[in-house]
Amino acid sequence: MRCVERLNGFENTVMPKVAIIAALEREVLPMIKKWRGTEREYDGRKFKFFENDGAVLVCSGIGAEAARRACEAVIALYQPRLVVSAGFAGALTTGFRVGDVFVPRKILDASHGSMLETGIGSGSLITFPGVAGTAQKKKLAEAYDAQAVDMEAAAVARGALARGVRFVALKGISDALDFEFSPTSQFVAPDGHFRTRKFLFFVLLRPWLWTRLIALAHNSALATKAICTSLEQFNHPSAEMVARMSESPGAETYLSPVERR
Repeated sequence: MRCVERLNGFENTVMPKVAIIAALEREVLPMIKKWRGTEREYDGRKFKFFENDGAVLVCSGIGAEAARRACEAVIALYQPRLVVSAGFAGALTTGFRVGDVFVPRKILDASHGSMLETGIGSGSLITFPGVAGTAQKKKLAEAYDAQAVDMEAAAVARGALARGVRFVALKGISDALDFEFSPTSQFVAPDGHFRTRKFLFFVLLRPWLWTRLIALAHNSALATKAICTSLEQFNHPSAEMVARMSESPGAETYLSPVERR
């Protein structure tokens, strides 16, 4: 996909400046309903892209490996100036409420012990390889001094950095620090896609989970609305934003357990 950019009266054919990577389509569905959908192949895998004049979005699936593959594909096929990891995150502090938007300055990786500075935003987001319950959230907050947790941002950040592309994370808080739900990792397929039908059947047979499921759906809707509203700025990037995209990406560092705090 190419778009037409007007500059000083001339038309230049350019690629989208921003690539957005979300884990699941439902996290960004209101925004991409009217975007052009196209399927393209990279490295033997097919990806569905949603295209707009200034941005392209791909849904990677859940988890670091799925996010890494999607990041590689969208950079190779669209050559963006900026990669955005967008989607849900869990709060690690009572300072965040459901529906808040978090743009972290530091991206921490619980698996690799690495940290990347984005140069934008404030606070720290920790990427963890599983769905974090309340007990795990408290451990992560204490060990990393992070304010929120997700499952993909660090992998996307590393993929963008390796290819010399600037990176930023934009996360909608979908669950508060004290929100607990039955483990959902068992419903994540190897390719990162969520087995929604199996999950709903699992919950259907357990009435004591119904109230929590309703709350989860409500919280997710609030987070989705916040994410989509915040992402609108990337659809038609300003001159200032384009200039920031052209800056050199941050450097990745590796931290000892003491340095992570």
